[in-house]
Amino acid sequence: MDFSGFFSERASSIDTSGIRRIFHLGAHMKDPINLSIGQPDFPVPDAIKRAAIDAINNDHNGYTLTQGIPELRAAISKHLMDDLGWDIDRGDASIAVTGGTSGALLCAALATLGPGDEAVIPDPYFVLYPSLPILCGARPVLCDTYPDFRMTAERVEPLITSKTKFVLVCSPSNPCGVVNSRQECEDLLDLCRRKNILLISDEIYDEFTFPEFHDIRAGRSQSPSPARFDGANEDVLVIRGFGKTYGCTGWRMGYVAGPTPLVDQIAKLQQYSFVCAPSIAQWGCVAAFGVDQTETVLRYQKRRDMVVGALREHTNVATPGGAFYVFPEIPPSLGITGRQFVERAIERNVLTIPGNVFSKRDTHVRLSYATDEAKLERGVEILCDLMQGN
Repeated sequence: MDFSGFFSERASSIDTSGIRRIFHLGAHMKDPINLSIGQPDFPVPDAIKRAAIDAINNDHNGYTLTQGIPELRAAISKHLMDDLGWDIDRGDASIAVTGGTSGALLCAALATLGPGDEAVIPDPYFVLYPSLPILCGARPVLCDTYPDFRMTAERVEPLITSKTKFVLVCSPSNPCGVVNSRQECEDLLDLCRRKNILLISDEIYDEFTFPEFHDIRAGRSQSPSPARFDGANEDVLVIRGFGKTYGCTGWRMGYVAGPTPLVDQIAKLQQYSFVCAPSIAQWGCVAAFGVDQTETVLRYQKRRDMVVGALREHTNVATPGGAFYVFPEIPPSLGITGRQFVERAIERNVLTIPGNVFSKRDTHVRLSYATDEAKLERGVEILCDLMQGN
């Protein structure tokens, strides 16, 4: 069959992820120092694995309710009450378990965007973000957050028009790891309320925020979120997941929480697309709420300190407050792009991701410190050497 001119404009307008291209390249290298992959390097906790195995053995292998199994929904509801003060049982908001946070984001975009609409997203961005509006016939509007990578109300407000349907914020962010302050979260929420638009808060790394960036409220240490303010359940769609915190990225497990009319539409769209999140993974994630990952997060914080400390001797780098990424600038004195720097690093057997995969600019690179610590130190040493022009 001749496929020239066959594919939809929707498919043709989206490129293959630059991250996947680097993954493919790494698969053909001999023992590379891989600082490209955004995947935890620790095993899934035993309690979660046992719960999933028990689900298989107990024949929980069929379809589930589109919104998720009651046991997981109950665990999520309790967590949101403890964490955000949202009483799901009282009707403060609704929840739906989704096929990963990417599935949640896609269904949220499909539920809210149509031809001619606009959505404000940060730049740099997670690679899915700019494609979401395009898939819906809408337009992504990029909010330039350089050089500190903070998506503030001051930067967002000039971008809002009568066509804007939502603002999408991610904290801690991918690719930068930057965490919004409590004040920045409150200001964004206030702006969206004044403009009568939805605020979507992608919090896939909410449990992977380093303690120094936590907000101390009511005696509890919490990652800052726009969902923590009074009445936010009526104006904010929270998207969270399990893969990054618990190492089960391949299970594709996420959930949404927010205004009931919106969550109902998201669940309806999931019913006709993903159907439901994987059944055995749902049972496994019930056990996640009883697992303490504090020591793991603190171990990553030490890696962060080593990486940032080394890079800061040679370039500008914003201090990540969570996740496991650093987004350093390529020293302007080198006179090269992020892609060219990545190519030089590949010659030294180190894999990173060029900044233009995540941005309209190509002045930075993303490296992940979710890797073996000895390899990480060696890889950072090589990158620092390259930044000196060697």
